[in-house]
Amino acid sequence: MESLKIRQSQSPPMPPDQHSLRDFDRARRKAFIQHLLALFSRKSLDLLPFDTVQERLRLRNKHFRGLQEVPLDAIAGSVGRYKDFTRTFFPRKGELRQRWAAVEALVKTGGLPPVELYQVGQVYFVWDGNHRVSVARSQGAPAIEAYVWEYPSPVPLHPDDDLDDLIIKQEYMEFLERTQLHVLHPEQQIEFTAPARYRDLLEHIAVHRYYLNQEQNQEIPAEEAVSSWYANVYQPIIRAIRKQDILKQFPGRTEADFYVWASRWQHELGERYNKSIGAEDAVDDFIERGNILWL
Repeated sequence: MESLKIRQSQSPPMPPDQHSLRDFDRARRKAFIQHLLALFSRKSLDLLPFDTVQERLRLRNKHFRGLQEVPLDAIAGSVGRYKDFTRTFFPRKGELRQRWAAVEALVKTGGLPPVELYQVGQVYFVWDGNHRVSVARSQGAPAIEAYVWEYPSPVPLHPDDDLDDLIIKQEYMEFLERTQLHVLHPEQQIEFTAPARYRDLLEHIAVHRYYLNQEQNQEIPAEEAVSSWYANVYQPIIRAIRKQDILKQFPGRTEADFYVWASRWQHELGERYNKSIGAEDAVDDFIERGNILWL
């Protein structure tokens, strides 16, 4: 099916017809089925609330990106109506019936303008046009025309992220603000699947800076220590992890997850044998001993 294209009409609003009302009832039943499935999968059915995302990721200074065709699968949040629809924009509440059906009747005649969206990373939030997005979903359209404003963020946001993930995203943002790693190394992409891991990285950087100060007998600037840690501590372990192709066995984990585990093992081996252990040797030993099985 083609993308849903909707244009302004000069005709007065049309009352919902019986067909559109039945379409709403079908869409509402899909929302109920999704609710039942979510109970078993324990996966959140909620849209992301933009206000919460904006606060936690410190979003500001949006800029206009123009008229675009936006995949409906990427629209996963709303500015103000995130409780009215499921994550896939099927209607949750019976009181939406008349408005939803009236919007569908207008959409069929091409009588509505493009929706308006905010973009954060790979996720779009509906600023205006929640019902139009819902109708497009019910019609099976792959995309919808939208005016888009983007909020830049150094922290990536994905369409399948939920509110629990936002806790980790907020920690990531705070880590970047403290270290400026995204400025020093724009290619960096350190994402965890559990909270509190960025505190571990801050400790690693602090220890690394301490040893640099000792080696050079002077106070090393914070940014220099961060860059040195990334190049000489973090990246060697990541390269060893990639060489072993570990992530294929654990699709739900990230390179950063394995970095924390492997770096702990590297430190333990160094303490045990009273010598420096290379990143590749530590990762190899970590896997050979079967430690990877309980991750």
